[in-house]
Amino acid sequence: MDFPLAVPGNRAFDAVGFGTNAVDYLVTVPEYPRFDSKIRLVDYTKAAGGEVATAMAGLSRLGLSAAYIGRFGDDPEGEFGLDSLRAEGVDVGHSEIVEGCRTQIAFIIIDSRNGERTVIWDRDAKLGYSPDEAPSGLVSKGRVLHVTPHDSEACVVLAGEAKAAGTVVSMDIDNVFKGSEKLFPLVDVVITSSEFPERLFGMADAETALIEMHARYGWALAGITLGEKGSILYCNGSFIRTDGFTVPGGCKDTTGAGDSFRAGLLYGLLQGEDIETAARMANAVAALKCREVGARTALPTEAELRSFLAVA
Repeated sequence: MDFPLAVPGNRAFDAVGFGTNAVDYLVTVPEYPRFDSKIRLVDYTKAAGGEVATAMAGLSRLGLSAAYIGRFGDDPEGEFGLDSLRAEGVDVGHSEIVEGCRTQIAFIIIDSRNGERTVIWDRDAKLGYSPDEAPSGLVSKGRVLHVTPHDSEACVVLAGEAKAAGTVVSMDIDNVFKGSEKLFPLVDVVITSSEFPERLFGMADAETALIEMHARYGWALAGITLGEKGSILYCNGSFIRTDGFTVPGGCKDTTGAGDSFRAGLLYGLLQGEDIETAARMANAVAALKCREVGARTALPTEAELRSFLAVA
């Protein structure tokens, strides 16, 4: 099935991202610790993350051009986060450093038995954008605008600008944010976590929730990630179920797997693939990411992705 979207042709960037970045402190333990206990760690590391920043890094790793709009603190973590995106070739010319502010951080506990993680995070309010602070001009230079609705009102401004320019709007959402429903009618592609439909509608069944999301907001493509079970997408009255892939060498860490899935799906869209192929790519990118600890550490190159799909 083809994507029911008209994706613009050549522009300065294949994708522009607006939303979260973070610096993660990842601790691997033999098993998830019991309450009021002590446990010796297996390993620990510091790595760059954040939903949108990771998706832009993923697209750049796959050979596409990407730009990131976001705010960083004036702390060592902010410098680390910006440098990580520059190293991936992501344009950060419209990003900002906020004085007297801490960069978003997360402390992540990883169970070494299966790679599943628990995230403990914080985001300084100074990192947020008000509607009048939303940087205009850049989103019309992208073929796709990819957002998280943490700063929903600013997202509405940018999504409106994108729609006027014919830019496809993609949204990553796993929770309900104040004002986010104003953004929903401006979005074309939405991929949610498996928990989101119940948080929004009180619906646990994925298929029922996807039908409801489409009926309410008219999203051209809506989908839910299902972890190792793969994904389910809904488009033009049909469901596209795609199995997950076995992680080569075993799953080391699921941090950023959903962000990687979105990068893979947008890669397929931007490369002119059909939905089924893009969904396989998305699940493959997510699986390959899980080879190593960290949201971006093992993001695949285009050659790695296509080689993996050729034999999977």
